[in-house]
Parts: sequence; structure tokens; C-alpha cells
Amino acid sequence: MNLPDERSFNRWFIILSCLVVTALVLWNTSIFFQRLKEDERAKMNIWAQAQEELSAAPEDADLSLILEILNNNTTIPIIHTNEDGAIAYTTNIDPVILEDRERLEEYLIELKEENEPIAVDLGEGQVQNLYYGNSPALNKLKYYPIGLTLIGFLFIGVVYFFYTTTKNSEQNKLWAGMAKETAHQIGTPLSSLIGWTEILKSEDVDPSYIKEMEKDIDRLQTITERFSKIGSAPNLKEINIVEATRESFDYLKLRSSNLIDFSIQTPRQPIWVMLNEQLYSWTIENLVKNAIDAMRGKGELLIEIKQDMKQAHIYITDTGKGIDKNKFKVIFEPGQTTKKRGWGLGLSLARRIIEEYHQGKIKVAKSEIGKGTTFQISLKKI
Repeated sequence: MNLPDERSFNRWFIILSCLVVTALVLWNTSIFFQRLKEDERAKMNIWAQAQEELSAAPEDADLSLILEILNNNTTIPIIHTNEDGAIAYTTNIDPVILEDRERLEEYLIELKEENEPIAVDLGEGQVQNLYYGNSPALNKLKYYPIGLTLIGFLFIGVVYFFYTTTKNSEQNKLWAGMAKETAHQIGTPLSSLIGWTEILKSEDVDPSYIKEMEKDIDRLQTITERFSKIGSAPNLKEINIVEATRESFDYLKLRSSNLIDFSIQTPRQPIWVMLNEQLYSWTIENLVKNAIDAMRGKGELLIEIKQDMKQAHIYITDTGKGIDKNKFKVIFEPGQTTKKRGWGLGLSLARRIIEEYHQGKIKVAKSEIGKGTTFQISLKKI
């Protein structure tokens, strides 16, 4: 058994053990509750017989045992009703209830629903009904299973959260390690390309070619820096989100298919936010590439920037195939992709960059199958 399988086994073993223990305790509590209820029923039968004996006893009879039985009940609430159903006698009833006749009648209805009545024959045709409720101890025990169940589910939640957090932590470390190793591997040929560019400058080569090469080299350097920042706290600066978005837009537009109709709508005035420009441009790039894939390389793509009193909102809208509503949150999970190729990490990285590094929000604002999707990024303004 490998380590992940062993951890999964341990997690489910603990959860199932907790469920079994909780079920056993609940089962025993239920049995205990029923036995106490039966004991109280037997006690009320004895109490009713004592009432009958007291009513039938001659004046010179020894009533000490009968009175001891009657006085022994100090917890179970009792209401006697006569032949007409009127209240004739009460004991162990809250004085507040006794002072309100209407409330006392309501309480009698509650007792009738709680337990079956006991008939008390007082002789000479007088038959009263004894209605009684559960003792305070029994009422408290009634809620014990609920509390125990909540504790059980809380414990299961803690176990699940612990293992999920551990798994996410391991995934984050793996991601960070892969990202840093990728940055390191790109760095070696990138240094060589920079050197070759300097050599070409001294040769009779069209300067426009070298300029375009330098743009791509700068892009590779940006990508390398992006990967090197994964797993470590990014450096945030005051950045004009309008200008940063336009730069990403211009770069992607030049390097995308002419069949994509790019457009951008932004305010004229700057909007300042705390931003890591490289990671932000990575997010825009991921969202735009996803949009192009959703449109299969042909369609319209619009980037809009709006703002309110507290936040700047960036909207990226495409005319692609759309997303089902039940997948609005799932698509941000690692490994979730509808492409035949790809690892499903782009949107997951985008969420991590926006929500964890910039304390913002990213979501699917709206989507309609066959018509397109709008992603929304929200960042706090300075």
C-alpha cells in the first residue's frame, strides 16, 4: 500500500469508526431512554393505585405508606381530570402555568400527547384520568442524542478538513516545486538566446527581426519570473489596472489569430490597485487563452474594466460554447478541463493568483450554452 492509499484508508477508517461509535452510543441511549420511560410509567401506576387506596381507606387506617408513595413524586408533572374532563388536581406544575388558566389547558393538551393517561377509580363511580409528563431528567436525556450526533459530525468534519488541508498543502508544495524547476530549466536556454541576439546585432540582420526576437525573449523572461514566484509571497505595488490590462491585451492581440475580433473598453482615468503586474498579466493571459479555445479560434473577445466605490472589476467576455451552471465553481479546481489536451491548471492558477495573492475574487459572472461566457475579476482599489 503506497502512502496516499494508506492515508486515504486511515481517513476513512477514522470516519467510519466515529460513525459506528456514535451509532452504538445512540442505540444504547435510545434503550436507556425507553427503560426510564417505562420506569416512570410504572411509578405513575403505583402512584395512581396509592390514590385509589387513599380514597377507599377507613378513617382509622394507617396511611403512612400511602402518603409516602404520594409524596415521593417531586419531579413528574401530573394533572387529574374528572369525569367531565375538567382539571381537578395538579402536582409538580410550574406556578407560572398554574396562574394562567388558558396556559394550564394548553399544558394539559401537551401532557395528553406525551403519555397515555392512567385511570384512577376513586369509588362511588368517580373515575379520574391521570395525565403525566416526562421528568426533567428524561427531557434532558431526550436531547442528548442530538448533541452527540452533532459532536460526531463535527469530529468527522475536523478529520475531513485535516486530511483535505494536508492534501492541498502537499499539492501546493508540488506545484511550487514544479514551477521553480520549470523557471530554472527555462533560464539556461534563455541566457543562450540573449547571447545569440547580441551576436546577431553585430551582423547584417534586419533590425526588425531582432526587435521581435527581443520581445519574445522579454516574454520568456516574464514567464520565468512568473513561475519563480509561485509558492512565495509576491511583491505588490501600486499599479494602474487600466494600463496593466491594456498592455496584456495588446500583447495577446498581436499574437492571436486574425479570426478573433479583440476589443477593450476601459475608463479614461487610472484605477490604482495593489498588484503584482507579472502575475496579473498571467491571469489575463490564461483567461484569454481559455476564451480563444472556447471559441475554437474564431469569434469576438471583449475586455471591460468597470469600478465602484471600493473595487475595480475586469470582465472578459467571449462568444464561445459556454459553461453549464453546475460547473461554475468546479472549473477552478485543479485538473478540471474540457480540452483534449491540457492539465486543467490555468483557471486554478488564476484563482490562486487573484484570491490568495491579491485578496480579490474571480468567478464566472454569466454564461450561456452556445452564446458565450463572461469571467469577472474583482480587486480592491487603493
